[in-house]
Formats: sequence, structure tokens, C-alpha cells
Amino acid sequence: MAKVLMKGTEAIAEAAIQAGCRHFFGYPITPQNEIPEYMSAHLPKHGGVYIQGESEVASINMVLGAAATGCQVMTSSSSPGISLMSEGISYIAGSELPCVIVNVMRGGPGLGGILPSQADYLQATKGGGNGDYRLMVFAPSTLQEAVDLVQSGWDFAFKYRNPVMILADGFMGQMMEPVEIKPHETDRRDVQSWAMGYFADRGNKRTLIKSMNLTPELLEAHNVELQKKYDQMQQEDTQYEVLDLEDAELVIASYGTSARIAKTAIAHLREEGYKVGLIRPITLFPFPYEAFEKIPSCTRHILDIEMNMGQMIDDVKIGTSCKYPVSFFGHCGGLAPSVEEIEDACKKILG
Repeated sequence: MAKVLMKGTEAIAEAAIQAGCRHFFGYPITPQNEIPEYMSAHLPKHGGVYIQGESEVASINMVLGAAATGCQVMTSSSSPGISLMSEGISYIAGSELPCVIVNVMRGGPGLGGILPSQADYLQATKGGGNGDYRLMVFAPSTLQEAVDLVQSGWDFAFKYRNPVMILADGFMGQMMEPVEIKPHETDRRDVQSWAMGYFADRGNKRTLIKSMNLTPELLEAHNVELQKKYDQMQQEDTQYEVLDLEDAELVIASYGTSARIAKTAIAHLREEGYKVGLIRPITLFPFPYEAFEKIPSCTRHILDIEMNMGQMIDDVKIGTSCKYPVSFFGHCGGLAPSVEEIEDACKKILG
């Protein structure tokens, strides 16, 4: 299949359709508006349903309803819109329902600005809503990777019966790159055993989907089972990339667009004789702590690079067991670190 030049948001939407998504509920917010726009135009051609809710709150609850029937359902939003969805996302996680949520991040806090950012790392990985729940969070760094992760996202959503978030940013949403989007058959494992609408398939056994449990012992048991699932994610499905790590005296930790910029800086620095490597988390949860165990003994410093104020730095410190000094460099509010700035930051550390 030939590659096609597409805008990021439209490529994400088409990838979802080719993976079998037939239900989309959302509300417009910059810089991800082309996703619902594309879905509204193309989902009906595939027998699907697009509904613009009256708000993000309404949209995420529509997602909950569709997910309860075992459908492949998706929503997308940006930063403050995800904040409004957070209660519903917690309900979906507590009800153990599969869905894919795309967050094309913008600057914050509050309404912030409409330009690209990575300011939602903590919101995505530490829980934007209430309770002991986790999302599986993927951070693509190219449009092709975004396409691939959107499509495989439902495999993980159904494997764990859990929401999956694709954490992109405004750069990725608005840039254009050639992508190859193949049909993808999602593994909707055992959906008839738990979803509503499969009464006969279960031998006339009823199912109850809820997130509320007023008996403390039963609610605790439910949370313990959820934690086992999150531990399984950590053991089986952590994803990351390492680059030039073998002899690195300085290791950059970065994800998404920031990591993409850092790769160019590393190539330039290597040409000048500076030994710099990269650890790029692809899953932000489960976080790839194991990748930091591969840091060589020659490493002297870790540099966390993000488009925020350093939200990943605590996870980096945990991953290194605080054996190395960890610094932060980045921009926020819609600004991105340049290749030259990253090179200068590395040279200052390495002397």
C-alpha cells in the first residue's frame, strides 16, 4: 500500500476507521477539530455513527454507553476538554470498559493557548479523575507511529478492558507527513462474555456494568483486581526506544515531538564527538522504568526534555533510582525547544 500525505489529525481519524471504529462522540476544541470533522464526513460511509455532544461531559458519557455494548468507540479532545471528560473517564476505567481517547495537547493551565504543548503528562499518567485508576497512555513521535498506535490502541483496550489514551500534541496534529494506513482487525476478545447486548450468547445470563460499589470490602477487592491489571500492563506491554545508549555520557529522556527534535540534536552532537544517547518512552503509562536500568556505567547525567515545566522528571528519577543527577530543559506555552538549544544544554552539562 502506497503512502499518502495527510495532516496528523486526519491520519489519526482514518487510522481509527481502518481499525474498525464505528462510533465517535466528541466536542470541538482547537487543535484537534479535524478529527471530529473527518469522522463526521467519513464514518457514515462505513456504516458508523458520529454525534457531536452538547459538551465534553456529554460526549464522554456517550462513549461510556457505547463501550458498555462492546463497540469500538473513540473520542478526541484537547487539554481543557480532557479535564471536563475526567469524571467520565474515571467511570469508564472503574466500569472496566474499552475505548480510545485522543488528546492533542495545547498549552495550559486553564484555557491557556491553542499552540502545541506537552502539558498534560501528569493529567494522563497520574489520573485526571478520582480514584485508584490508570489509563494506558501512548506518546507517538511521528505521524506513522500515531497511526500505528491508534490502531493497536483498541487491541490493548479490549485486552485489559480499559481506556487507552493517545497523547499527541498540536505539532503532530497539524503537521503533514506521508503515512501508510492499513486495515487493522482489532482483537475484541471475549466481548460477548461481558458486554451488554449478548444475552443469548451468555446463556441468558445477565450482566451488570457499573462503577459504584457502596460495600467497602467489595470496593477494595475491585480496586485490588484493577491494580493487578495495571501491574500486568507494566510487565507485558511497556514500550520504549533507546538510541546511542551504549557509550552515552549524557542520556536524554524525552517523548513525542520533543524526542523527535532531540534525535536531530544527538546526531549533530555525535558528529562533534559528544557522547549523547536517548531513552524515548512510548508508553507513558506503564512507564518504561526498565529502560533506565540499561543506562551504562559511563553515564554522568540525565537530561529530561519536554514541552512543559518538567512533568516527567519524577518518573525519570524513579527509573534511575536517583543514581544520577537529573536536569530539565524545555519550553511551554506553545514553544518548542530547538535543536540548537538542546545542543547548547547538552554541551553545558558535558563541559
